[in-house]
Amino acid sequence: MSVLDSIPVIVNGSSFEGARGNARPILHEIRHALNKLLDTGEETIVDLYSLPMAPADEQELREALGTGEIEVRLDAFGTSTIRETSFPGVWLVEHFDPEQRPIAKFIEVTLIPSIVKSDPADVRDGLVRLANGLSEDQEPPQAAADSVGDNHSGGI
Repeated sequence: MSVLDSIPVIVNGSSFEGARGNARPILHEIRHALNKLLDTGEETIVDLYSLPMAPADEQELREALGTGEIEVRLDAFGTSTIRETSFPGVWLVEHFDPEQRPIAKFIEVTLIPSIVKSDPADVRDGLVRLANGLSEDQEPPQAAADSVGDNHSGGI
């Protein structure tokens, strides 16, 4: 028996499960990022996977940020969820692979997350499709709009 065996060791819990105190500094970073967004328009992204966060840290951060009014789900090469927090301009963005395993998690401080913004090339393609569809109509677009208003259908 060695001398080390005679030293009593008491384990109160795993340090991997408990909070490491990282939620509060992230909240301060978010506060500074909101100031920067309002003062200069500069956006900030915090990569949560690059930080040493225990599950308790993440739970504390989620509880502090709360839930806002907007949630967007994208299905492209896996699922992505974009959730507004209770602080406008602060978004939780999570990406999952096709098997729903988490692959990335960010806090974005921005007016609207970049993944939600329409790509200008896609907008151009949409404009071309709309224009082509309208040119194939028998009735001019203004006449079609007037007839919708006449029958009080409530459409656009």
